[in-house]
Amino acid sequence: MNGARTSYVRWFLVGWMFILSAVSYLDRVNISVAGHSIAEEYRLSNVQLGYVFSAMLIGYALFQTVGGRLADRFGARRVLTAGVVWWGIFTGLTALVPSSIRGALFLFIAIRFLLGAGEAVVYPASNQFVARWIPAPERGIANGWIFAGVGAGAGLSPPLITFFMLRYGWRSSFWACAIIGLVAGAVWYLTARDEPAEHPRVSASELATIRAGLPAKTESKGSGLVPWGTVLRSREVWAVTISYFCFGYVAWIFFSWFFIYLAQVRGLNLKASAFYAMLPPIAMSVCSLLGGGINDRLTRWHSLRLGRCGLAVFGLAVAGIFIAFGSQVDSARLASVVLAGGAGALYLSQSSFWSVTADIAGKSSGSVSGFMNMGAQIGGAVTASLTPAIAARFGWTASFLVAATLCLLGAAAWLIVDPTKCLTPKLTGGSDTDAVAAR
Repeated sequence: MNGARTSYVRWFLVGWMFILSAVSYLDRVNISVAGHSIAEEYRLSNVQLGYVFSAMLIGYALFQTVGGRLADRFGARRVLTAGVVWWGIFTGLTALVPSSIRGALFLFIAIRFLLGAGEAVVYPASNQFVARWIPAPERGIANGWIFAGVGAGAGLSPPLITFFMLRYGWRSSFWACAIIGLVAGAVWYLTARDEPAEHPRVSASELATIRAGLPAKTESKGSGLVPWGTVLRSREVWAVTISYFCFGYVAWIFFSWFFIYLAQVRGLNLKASAFYAMLPPIAMSVCSLLGGGINDRLTRWHSLRLGRCGLAVFGLAVAGIFIAFGSQVDSARLASVVLAGGAGALYLSQSSFWSVTADIAGKSSGSVSGFMNMGAQIGGAVTASLTPAIAARFGWTASFLVAATLCLLGAAAWLIVDPTKCLTPKLTGGSDTDAVAAR
Protein backbone atom coordinates (compact mmCIF):
# COMPACT_ATOMS: atom_id res chain seq x y z
CA MET A 1 0.00 0.00 0.00
CA ASN A 2 1.13 3.53 -0.68
CA GLY A 3 1.38 5.53 2.54
CA ALA A 4 2.79 8.73 1.03
CA ARG A 5 -0.46 9.92 -0.51
CA THR A 6 -3.98 9.57 0.82
CA SER A 7 -6.24 7.48 -1.40
CA TYR A 8 -10.01 7.73 -1.67
CA VAL A 9 -10.86 4.23 -2.80
CA ARG A 10 -13.88 4.05 -0.48
CA TRP A 11 -15.49 6.94 -2.35
CA PHE A 12 -14.82 5.39 -5.74
CA LEU A 13 -16.58 2.24 -4.55
CA VAL A 14 -19.45 4.27 -3.10
CA GLY A 15 -19.73 5.86 -6.56
CA TRP A 16 -19.89 2.46 -8.19
CA MET A 17 -22.51 1.37 -5.67
CA PHE A 18 -24.48 4.40 -6.91
CA ILE A 19 -24.28 2.96 -10.44
CA LEU A 20 -25.33 -0.55 -9.32
CA SER A 21 -28.20 0.98 -7.36
CA ALA A 22 -29.31 2.85 -10.49
CA VAL A 23 -29.09 -0.32 -12.60
CA SER A 24 -31.16 -2.29 -10.09
CA TYR A 25 -33.96 0.27 -10.27
CA LEU A 26 -33.69 0.50 -14.03
CA ASP A 27 -34.36 -3.25 -14.12
CA ARG A 28 -37.32 -2.88 -11.76
CA VAL A 29 -39.05 0.23 -13.05
CA ASN A 30 -38.68 -0.52 -16.77
CA ILE A 31 -41.80 -2.69 -16.68
CA SER A 32 -43.94 0.12 -15.25
CA VAL A 33 -43.02 2.34 -18.24
CA ALA A 34 -43.51 -0.51 -20.71
CA GLY A 35 -46.53 -1.75 -18.76
CA HIS A 36 -49.14 -0.09 -20.97
CA SER A 37 -47.66 -1.69 -24.12
CA ILE A 38 -47.32 -5.07 -22.41
CA ALA A 39 -50.91 -4.91 -21.13
CA GLU A 40 -52.19 -4.15 -24.64
CA GLU A 41 -50.18 -6.92 -26.30
CA TYR A 42 -51.11 -9.59 -23.75
CA ARG A 43 -54.58 -8.20 -22.94
CA LEU A 44 -53.86 -7.64 -19.26
CA SER A 45 -55.96 -5.41 -17.00
CA ASN A 46 -54.41 -2.91 -14.56
CA VAL A 47 -55.16 -5.32 -11.72
CA GLN A 48 -53.37 -8.16 -13.56
CA LEU A 49 -50.47 -5.83 -14.31
CA GLY A 50 -50.41 -5.08 -10.60
CA TYR A 51 -49.90 -8.80 -9.94
CA VAL A 52 -46.84 -8.70 -12.19
CA PHE A 53 -45.49 -5.66 -10.34
CA SER A 54 -46.15 -7.31 -6.99
CA ALA A 55 -44.44 -10.56 -8.01
CA MET A 56 -41.06 -8.85 -8.30
CA LEU A 57 -41.52 -7.20 -4.92
CA ILE A 58 -42.63 -10.42 -3.23
CA GLY A 59 -39.51 -12.20 -4.47
CA TYR A 60 -37.45 -9.20 -3.44
CA ALA A 61 -38.99 -9.13 0.04
CA LEU A 62 -38.76 -12.87 0.73
CA PHE A 63 -35.05 -13.07 -0.07
CA GLN A 64 -33.91 -9.93 1.78
CA THR A 65 -32.73 -11.73 4.91
CA VAL A 66 -31.16 -14.50 2.83
CA GLY A 67 -29.34 -11.92 0.71
CA GLY A 68 -28.17 -10.08 3.81
CA ARG A 69 -26.85 -13.24 5.45
CA LEU A 70 -25.02 -14.21 2.25
CA ALA A 71 -23.39 -10.76 2.16
CA ASP A 72 -22.35 -11.10 5.82
CA ARG A 73 -20.77 -14.51 5.18
CA PHE A 74 -19.28 -14.11 1.70
CA GLY A 75 -18.79 -10.36 1.34
CA ALA A 76 -20.31 -7.68 -0.83
CA ARG A 77 -17.96 -8.21 -3.77
CA ARG A 78 -18.97 -11.73 -4.77
CA VAL A 79 -22.60 -11.51 -3.66
CA LEU A 80 -23.27 -8.31 -5.60
CA THR A 81 -21.55 -9.63 -8.72
CA ALA A 82 -23.65 -12.80 -8.67
CA GLY A 83 -26.75 -10.69 -8.13
CA VAL A 84 -26.10 -8.44 -11.11
CA VAL A 85 -25.63 -11.45 -13.41
CA TRP A 86 -28.93 -12.85 -12.14
CA TRP A 87 -30.74 -9.53 -12.84
CA GLY A 88 -29.40 -9.48 -16.37
CA ILE A 89 -30.64 -13.00 -17.12
CA PHE A 90 -34.19 -12.43 -15.87
CA THR A 91 -34.47 -8.95 -17.35
CA GLY A 92 -33.66 -10.53 -20.71
CA LEU A 93 -36.15 -13.36 -20.13
CA THR A 94 -38.92 -10.80 -19.64
CA ALA A 95 -38.51 -9.83 -23.29
CA LEU A 96 -38.64 -13.45 -24.46
CA VAL A 97 -42.26 -14.17 -23.47
CA PRO A 98 -44.02 -14.86 -26.81
CA SER A 99 -47.03 -12.67 -27.54
CA SER A 100 -49.13 -15.65 -28.65
CA ILE A 101 -48.39 -17.96 -25.71
CA ARG A 102 -51.12 -19.09 -23.35
CA GLY A 103 -50.49 -18.35 -19.69
CA ALA A 104 -48.38 -15.26 -20.38
CA LEU A 105 -49.54 -13.70 -17.10
CA PHE A 106 -48.15 -16.68 -15.15
CA LEU A 107 -44.83 -16.48 -17.01
CA PHE A 108 -44.47 -12.76 -16.32
CA ILE A 109 -45.26 -13.33 -12.65
CA ALA A 110 -42.68 -16.15 -12.38
CA ILE A 111 -39.94 -14.22 -14.19
CA ARG A 112 -40.48 -11.05 -12.20
CA PHE A 113 -40.58 -13.03 -8.93
CA LEU A 114 -37.18 -14.55 -9.72
CA LEU A 115 -35.81 -11.17 -10.79
CA GLY A 116 -36.85 -9.81 -7.40
CA ALA A 117 -35.20 -12.74 -5.60
CA GLY A 118 -31.90 -11.90 -7.30
CA GLU A 119 -32.19 -8.18 -6.68
CA ALA A 120 -32.71 -8.82 -2.97
CA VAL A 121 -28.94 -8.82 -2.38
CA VAL A 122 -28.23 -5.29 -3.58
CA TYR A 123 -28.91 -3.10 -0.53
CA PRO A 124 -28.09 -5.59 2.27
CA ALA A 125 -24.76 -6.15 0.48
CA SER A 126 -24.24 -2.41 0.09
CA ASN A 127 -24.85 -1.97 3.82
CA GLN A 128 -22.31 -4.69 4.56
CA PHE A 129 -19.88 -2.71 2.41
CA VAL A 130 -20.71 0.49 4.33
CA ALA A 131 -20.21 -1.24 7.70
CA ARG A 132 -16.72 -2.45 6.67
CA TRP A 133 -15.51 0.49 4.59
CA ILE A 134 -17.17 3.70 5.78
CA PRO A 135 -16.41 5.49 9.07
CA ALA A 136 -19.51 6.26 11.17
CA PRO A 137 -19.31 10.06 10.61
CA GLU A 138 -19.45 9.50 6.81
CA ARG A 139 -22.24 6.92 6.62
CA GLY A 140 -25.04 9.41 6.04
CA ILE A 141 -23.53 10.88 2.89
CA ALA A 142 -22.29 7.46 1.71
CA ASN A 143 -25.81 6.05 1.95
CA GLY A 144 -27.09 9.26 0.40
CA TRP A 145 -24.98 8.58 -2.70
CA ILE A 146 -25.92 4.90 -2.85
CA PHE A 147 -29.63 5.64 -2.65
CA ALA A 148 -29.39 8.58 -5.01
CA GLY A 149 -28.91 5.77 -7.50
CA VAL A 150 -32.53 4.78 -6.84
CA GLY A 151 -33.74 8.11 -8.18
CA ALA A 152 -31.20 8.06 -10.99
CA GLY A 153 -32.27 4.61 -12.17
CA ALA A 154 -35.97 5.31 -11.78
CA GLY A 155 -35.56 8.71 -13.43
CA LEU A 156 -33.58 7.32 -16.34
CA SER A 157 -36.19 4.64 -16.99
CA PRO A 158 -38.98 6.78 -18.52
CA PRO A 159 -36.88 8.49 -21.24
CA LEU A 160 -34.66 5.45 -21.92
CA ILE A 161 -37.49 2.92 -22.10
CA THR A 162 -39.65 5.34 -24.11
CA PHE A 163 -36.78 5.89 -26.58
CA PHE A 164 -36.42 2.15 -27.25
CA MET A 165 -40.18 1.55 -27.26
CA LEU A 166 -40.84 4.21 -29.91
CA ARG A 167 -38.02 3.03 -32.17
CA TYR A 168 -37.57 -0.71 -31.64
CA GLY A 169 -40.46 -1.92 -29.47
CA TRP A 170 -40.69 -2.58 -25.75
CA ARG A 171 -38.63 -5.79 -25.82
CA SER A 172 -35.48 -3.97 -26.94
CA SER A 173 -35.55 -1.84 -23.80
CA PHE A 174 -35.22 -4.93 -21.60
CA TRP A 175 -32.24 -6.18 -23.60
CA ALA A 176 -30.56 -2.79 -23.19
CA CYS A 177 -31.14 -2.86 -19.42
CA ALA A 178 -29.66 -6.37 -19.19
CA ILE A 179 -26.48 -5.41 -21.06
CA ILE A 180 -25.96 -2.26 -18.96
CA GLY A 181 -26.24 -4.32 -15.78
CA LEU A 182 -23.76 -7.00 -16.86
CA VAL A 183 -21.13 -4.38 -17.71
CA ALA A 184 -21.63 -2.57 -14.39
CA GLY A 185 -21.34 -5.86 -12.48
CA ALA A 186 -18.08 -6.79 -14.22
CA VAL A 187 -16.49 -3.45 -13.25
CA TRP A 188 -17.61 -3.92 -9.64
CA TYR A 189 -16.04 -7.38 -9.42
CA LEU A 190 -12.73 -6.15 -10.83
CA THR A 191 -12.45 -3.06 -8.61
CA ALA A 192 -14.05 -4.00 -5.28
CA ARG A 193 -12.72 -5.88 -2.26
CA ASP A 194 -14.56 -7.02 0.88
CA GLU A 195 -12.15 -5.38 3.34
CA PRO A 196 -10.18 -2.12 2.98
CA ALA A 197 -6.94 -3.89 3.98
CA GLU A 198 -7.34 -6.28 1.02
CA HIS A 199 -7.43 -3.53 -1.59
CA PRO A 200 -4.04 -2.80 -3.21
CA ARG A 201 -4.90 0.86 -3.88
CA VAL A 202 -5.94 1.78 -0.33
CA SER A 203 -3.20 3.92 1.23
CA ALA A 204 -2.06 3.55 4.84
CA SER A 205 -3.61 6.91 5.71
CA GLU A 206 -7.00 5.99 4.22
CA LEU A 207 -6.93 2.65 6.02
CA ALA A 208 -6.16 4.45 9.30
CA THR A 209 -9.04 6.88 8.69
CA ILE A 210 -11.46 4.02 8.05
CA ARG A 211 -10.37 2.04 11.12
CA ALA A 212 -10.50 5.08 13.40
CA GLY A 213 -14.08 5.82 12.39
CA LEU A 214 -15.50 2.33 12.81
CA PRO A 215 -17.43 1.61 16.03
CA ALA A 216 -15.70 -0.48 18.68
CA LYS A 217 -15.62 -4.22 18.00
CA THR A 218 -18.48 -6.12 19.53
CA GLU A 219 -18.79 -9.54 21.09
CA SER A 220 -21.01 -12.18 19.51
CA LYS A 221 -21.19 -15.96 19.62
CA GLY A 222 -20.40 -18.58 17.00
CA SER A 223 -19.65 -17.19 13.57
CA GLY A 224 -19.40 -13.61 14.79
CA LEU A 225 -22.85 -12.76 13.43
CA VAL A 226 -25.63 -11.47 15.67
CA PRO A 227 -28.06 -14.32 16.56
CA TRP A 228 -31.52 -13.98 15.03
CA GLY A 229 -33.08 -14.15 18.50
CA THR A 230 -31.24 -10.95 19.43
CA VAL A 231 -32.35 -9.26 16.22
CA LEU A 232 -36.00 -10.22 16.71
CA ARG A 233 -36.03 -8.95 20.29
CA SER A 234 -34.70 -5.53 19.33
CA ARG A 235 -37.14 -2.61 19.63
CA GLU A 236 -34.99 -0.60 17.22
CA VAL A 237 -35.06 -3.28 14.54
CA TRP A 238 -38.85 -3.59 14.68
CA ALA A 239 -39.37 0.19 14.71
CA VAL A 240 -37.23 0.83 11.63
CA THR A 241 -38.77 -2.19 9.87
CA ILE A 242 -42.32 -0.91 10.46
CA SER A 243 -41.29 2.56 9.34
CA TYR A 244 -39.59 1.14 6.26
CA PHE A 245 -42.77 -0.78 5.41
CA CYS A 246 -44.53 2.60 5.27
CA PHE A 247 -41.63 4.07 3.26
CA GLY A 248 -41.75 1.21 0.75
CA TYR A 249 -45.52 1.44 0.32
CA VAL A 250 -45.26 5.13 -0.56
CA ALA A 251 -42.13 4.88 -2.73
CA TRP A 252 -43.58 2.12 -4.90
CA ILE A 253 -46.63 4.19 -5.78
CA PHE A 254 -44.16 6.38 -7.66
CA PHE A 255 -42.15 3.46 -9.08
CA SER A 256 -45.11 1.30 -10.13
CA TRP A 257 -48.04 3.58 -10.86
CA PHE A 258 -47.01 7.20 -11.30
CA PHE A 259 -46.30 6.96 -15.04
CA ILE A 260 -49.62 5.17 -15.65
CA TYR A 261 -51.42 7.61 -13.31
CA LEU A 262 -50.20 10.57 -15.36
CA ALA A 263 -51.19 8.95 -18.65
CA GLN A 264 -54.55 7.41 -17.74
CA VAL A 265 -55.85 9.64 -14.93
CA ARG A 266 -54.26 13.01 -15.64
CA GLY A 267 -54.54 12.61 -19.43
CA LEU A 268 -50.93 13.36 -20.41
CA ASN A 269 -49.56 11.90 -23.64
CA LEU A 270 -46.65 9.41 -23.73
CA LYS A 271 -43.89 12.01 -24.02
CA ALA A 272 -45.40 14.34 -21.40
CA SER A 273 -45.96 11.42 -19.04
CA ALA A 274 -42.34 10.34 -19.49
CA PHE A 275 -41.14 13.88 -18.74
CA TYR A 276 -43.24 14.44 -15.61
CA ALA A 277 -42.61 10.88 -14.41
CA MET A 278 -38.94 11.88 -14.18
CA LEU A 279 -39.64 14.54 -11.55
CA PRO A 280 -40.13 12.25 -8.51
CA PRO A 281 -36.93 10.24 -9.20
CA ILE A 282 -34.95 13.45 -9.70
CA ALA A 283 -36.31 14.76 -6.40
CA MET A 284 -35.43 11.42 -4.77
CA SER A 285 -31.81 11.60 -5.97
CA VAL A 286 -31.30 15.21 -4.90
CA CYS A 287 -32.95 14.73 -1.51
CA SER A 288 -31.17 11.44 -0.87
CA LEU A 289 -27.84 13.27 -1.17
CA LEU A 290 -29.14 16.26 0.78
CA GLY A 291 -30.50 14.03 3.51
CA GLY A 292 -27.24 12.11 3.78
CA GLY A 293 -25.26 15.34 4.19
CA ILE A 294 -27.68 16.74 6.77
CA ASN A 295 -27.64 13.41 8.59
CA ASP A 296 -23.85 13.51 9.04
CA ARG A 297 -23.80 17.21 9.91
CA LEU A 298 -26.48 16.88 12.60
CA THR A 299 -24.73 13.80 13.97
CA ARG A 300 -21.43 15.69 14.33
CA TRP A 301 -23.11 18.82 15.66
CA HIS A 302 -25.41 17.22 18.20
CA SER A 303 -25.94 13.43 18.35
CA LEU A 304 -26.75 10.28 16.42
CA ARG A 305 -30.33 10.50 17.65
CA LEU A 306 -30.89 13.91 16.08
CA GLY A 307 -28.95 13.09 12.91
CA ARG A 308 -30.50 9.70 12.24
CA CYS A 309 -33.93 9.83 13.94
CA GLY A 310 -34.80 13.54 13.88
CA LEU A 311 -34.18 13.84 10.15
CA ALA A 312 -36.22 10.69 9.44
CA VAL A 313 -39.21 12.00 11.40
CA PHE A 314 -39.06 15.33 9.57
CA GLY A 315 -38.69 13.83 6.09
CA LEU A 316 -41.52 11.32 6.44
CA ALA A 317 -43.91 13.85 7.98
CA VAL A 318 -43.28 16.44 5.25
CA ALA A 319 -43.70 13.73 2.59
CA GLY A 320 -47.15 12.92 3.96
CA ILE A 321 -48.20 16.59 3.77
CA PHE A 322 -46.98 17.03 0.18
CA ILE A 323 -48.61 13.82 -1.03
CA ALA A 324 -51.95 14.65 0.60
CA PHE A 325 -52.07 18.10 -1.02
CA GLY A 326 -50.61 17.04 -4.38
CA SER A 327 -53.26 14.39 -4.95
CA GLN A 328 -55.99 17.05 -4.80
CA VAL A 329 -54.46 19.65 -7.14
CA ASP A 330 -56.49 20.12 -10.35
CA SER A 331 -53.63 20.92 -12.73
CA ALA A 332 -51.85 17.76 -13.92
CA ARG A 333 -48.52 19.55 -14.20
CA LEU A 334 -48.75 21.25 -10.80
CA ALA A 335 -49.85 18.00 -9.20
CA SER A 336 -46.80 16.29 -10.70
CA VAL A 337 -44.52 18.90 -9.14
CA VAL A 338 -46.16 18.76 -5.69
CA LEU A 339 -46.19 14.97 -5.63
CA ALA A 340 -42.54 14.97 -6.72
CA GLY A 341 -41.87 17.19 -3.70
CA GLY A 342 -43.43 14.47 -1.55
CA ALA A 343 -41.19 11.84 -3.13
CA GLY A 344 -38.16 14.02 -2.45
CA ALA A 345 -39.12 14.64 1.18
CA LEU A 346 -39.57 10.89 1.62
CA TYR A 347 -35.98 10.32 0.47
CA LEU A 348 -34.59 12.84 2.95
CA SER A 349 -35.05 9.99 5.43
CA GLN A 350 -33.49 7.24 3.29
CA SER A 351 -29.93 7.40 4.63
CA SER A 352 -31.22 7.22 8.22
CA PHE A 353 -32.62 3.71 7.78
CA TRP A 354 -29.42 2.25 6.41
CA SER A 355 -27.02 4.20 8.60
CA VAL A 356 -28.82 3.11 11.77
CA THR A 357 -28.73 -0.57 10.82
CA ALA A 358 -25.00 -0.31 10.12
CA ASP A 359 -24.53 1.51 13.45
CA ILE A 360 -26.34 -1.04 15.61
CA ALA A 361 -25.50 -4.28 13.78
CA GLY A 362 -21.81 -4.02 12.80
CA LYS A 363 -20.68 -7.18 10.98
CA SER A 364 -24.30 -8.34 10.83
CA SER A 365 -25.46 -5.18 9.08
CA GLY A 366 -26.31 -7.13 5.93
CA SER A 367 -28.66 -9.45 7.81
CA VAL A 368 -30.30 -6.72 9.89
CA SER A 369 -30.72 -4.29 7.01
CA GLY A 370 -32.05 -7.16 4.90
CA PHE A 371 -34.70 -7.86 7.53
CA MET A 372 -35.58 -4.16 7.60
CA ASN A 373 -35.70 -3.94 3.82
CA MET A 374 -38.02 -6.94 3.73
CA GLY A 375 -40.54 -4.67 5.45
CA ALA A 376 -40.17 -2.03 2.74
CA GLN A 377 -40.61 -4.51 -0.08
CA ILE A 378 -43.68 -6.06 1.54
CA GLY A 379 -45.02 -2.51 1.60
CA GLY A 380 -44.13 -2.14 -2.07
CA ALA A 381 -45.82 -5.42 -2.96
CA VAL A 382 -48.95 -4.35 -1.11
CA THR A 383 -49.11 -0.98 -2.85
CA ALA A 384 -48.47 -2.48 -6.29
CA SER A 385 -51.73 -4.43 -6.06
CA LEU A 386 -53.71 -2.41 -3.51
CA THR A 387 -53.25 1.02 -5.11
CA PRO A 388 -55.24 0.25 -8.30
CA ALA A 389 -57.86 -1.58 -6.22
CA ILE A 390 -58.37 1.46 -3.97
CA ALA A 391 -58.37 3.74 -7.01
CA ALA A 392 -61.00 1.62 -8.78
CA ARG A 393 -63.33 1.70 -5.77
CA PHE A 394 -62.68 5.11 -4.19
CA GLY A 395 -60.61 7.10 -6.72
CA TRP A 396 -56.93 7.91 -7.06
CA THR A 397 -57.07 10.66 -4.45
CA ALA A 398 -57.94 8.02 -1.85
CA SER A 399 -54.92 5.95 -2.91
CA PHE A 400 -52.58 8.89 -2.28
CA LEU A 401 -54.27 9.78 1.02
CA VAL A 402 -53.61 6.24 2.28
CA ALA A 403 -49.95 6.76 1.37
CA ALA A 404 -49.89 10.12 3.20
CA THR A 405 -51.28 8.47 6.35
CA LEU A 406 -48.61 5.78 6.24
CA CYS A 407 -45.93 8.50 6.01
CA LEU A 408 -47.11 9.85 9.36
CA LEU A 409 -47.14 6.37 10.89
CA GLY A 410 -43.60 5.80 9.63
CA ALA A 411 -42.47 9.09 11.17
CA ALA A 412 -43.98 8.14 14.54
CA ALA A 413 -42.10 4.81 14.60
CA TRP A 414 -38.75 6.64 14.58
CA LEU A 415 -39.55 8.31 17.91
CA ILE A 416 -38.70 5.11 19.79
CA VAL A 417 -35.40 4.35 17.99
CA ASP A 418 -32.12 4.65 19.91
CA PRO A 419 -29.28 4.54 17.33
CA THR A 420 -26.60 4.06 20.02
CA LYS A 421 -28.11 0.77 21.23
CA CYS A 422 -25.90 -1.89 19.62
CA LEU A 423 -27.19 -5.42 19.21
CA THR A 424 -24.07 -6.95 20.79
CA PRO A 425 -22.01 -5.92 23.85
CA LYS A 426 -18.71 -4.23 23.13
CA LEU A 427 -15.45 -6.09 23.67
CA THR A 428 -13.43 -2.98 24.40
CA GLY A 429 -13.96 0.14 26.38
CA GLY A 430 -13.82 3.60 24.94
CA SER A 431 -16.19 5.73 22.99
CA ASP A 432 -19.61 4.69 21.90
CA THR A 433 -21.04 5.41 18.49
CA ASP A 434 -21.96 8.94 19.47
CA ALA A 435 -18.38 9.67 20.38
CA VAL A 436 -17.12 8.13 17.16
CA ALA A 437 -19.59 10.21 15.15
CA ALA A 438 -18.50 13.38 16.94
CA ARG A 439 -14.85 13.05 15.94
